[in-house]
Amino acid sequence: MNYVESYYAATANPHAPWPTLQESIQCDVCIIGGGFTGLSAALHLTEVGYDVVVLEAARVGFGASGRNGGQVVNSYSRDVDVIEQRYGKESARMLGSMMFEGAEIIRDRIKRYAIDCDYRPGGVFAALNARQLAHLRKQKALWQQYGNHDLELLDERAIRREVATERYVGGLLDRRGGHLHPLNLALGEAEAIRRHGGRIYEQSAATSVVYGTPNRVKTAQGEVSATFVIFAGNAYLAPQLEPRLSRKSMPCGSQIVATEPLSTDQALSLMPNNYCVEDCNYLLDYFRLTADNRLLYGGGVVYGAREPADIEALIRPRLRRTFPQLQNVKLDFSWSGNFLLTLSRMPQFGRLEKNVYFMQGDSGHGVTSTHLSGKLISEVLRGDAERFDAFARLPHLPFPGGRRFKVPLTAMGAVWYALRDRLGV
Repeated sequence: MNYVESYYAATANPHAPWPTLQESIQCDVCIIGGGFTGLSAALHLTEVGYDVVVLEAARVGFGASGRNGGQVVNSYSRDVDVIEQRYGKESARMLGSMMFEGAEIIRDRIKRYAIDCDYRPGGVFAALNARQLAHLRKQKALWQQYGNHDLELLDERAIRREVATERYVGGLLDRRGGHLHPLNLALGEAEAIRRHGGRIYEQSAATSVVYGTPNRVKTAQGEVSATFVIFAGNAYLAPQLEPRLSRKSMPCGSQIVATEPLSTDQALSLMPNNYCVEDCNYLLDYFRLTADNRLLYGGGVVYGAREPADIEALIRPRLRRTFPQLQNVKLDFSWSGNFLLTLSRMPQFGRLEKNVYFMQGDSGHGVTSTHLSGKLISEVLRGDAERFDAFARLPHLPFPGGRRFKVPLTAMGAVWYALRDRLGV
């Protein structure tokens, strides 16, 4: 499998394909999945001397890691106040202390390894009504309690200076957020892994895992014997490979378009400071400018990861509502990709067997939380499980309705929240 025909694939930095595994090899750690979760884990581990093998079923960054909106958004899909309400003060304290760390790791990686991925600082959460703006006011106070003082609340006049639309009544600017070319970040991290002695194999899907001492991970043409195994496939992990992971998660699709290149004046008129933007709706819209002045616009969710028949028909009306001045703009690219949703909207970390771990279900916040998870698993393998276990202790709840009904029941719930968004209540 090759990359989907996205803007990111068309503008990826030059790179040679990685080999396919065609022999039996040994290593300390075998990671299943070559997206951000697996790459982050591999890079953290190779940096401290572990012999690591990454098995990728398609290409590095093939899944959500190379197709997403490219927004570096802090915290988790559920904020720390919800974490405290559901899981208690100690969980909130531990997870809150880490909620800005993923973005810092990304910036460190870009700087340390000179990764060319068009990083730009600053992200805006945009409120469409007074209720959402009140929530952003509380979010600002909450995030400041956990150490983020690079925040600015925007009133209606201020947000219109940042985003040329009349849809928003205000917003919150997070200068610790930002945006980038995610596929080029993934490719740069893969190259850094190689420089540290790690081995990456593409077109090398894991077909079975035999747990033991050592664990054995088989592919169509090879086998890896490893002391440790890490499942990091997320929405693109074959369900039959480890059914215990697929029972408590659900792949979901999101769609993105990229316009033709805009003139510099036109691009600056839309977002003069080149911040990325996401609104505060349950089924949110998100957008940003690319390095070559295209508007990249995404939104909506397809539960169960079905491929839409016409992505442009889904996204163009949303783009026009936000930017009517782009009524007739040409769309050069449209694509979809899957992320992995959990019922709690919190990441799922844990152990399956002795020396077998998993990290999955970032629920739309994967760019930052995957980079955090890679650091946490490296801490576990070096004997310090405290921060990893702060996530692993969270309950991993099954979706109601089981395998057959979880998609329609979740979609019905989303309709209710979408109605609340439209009514502003």
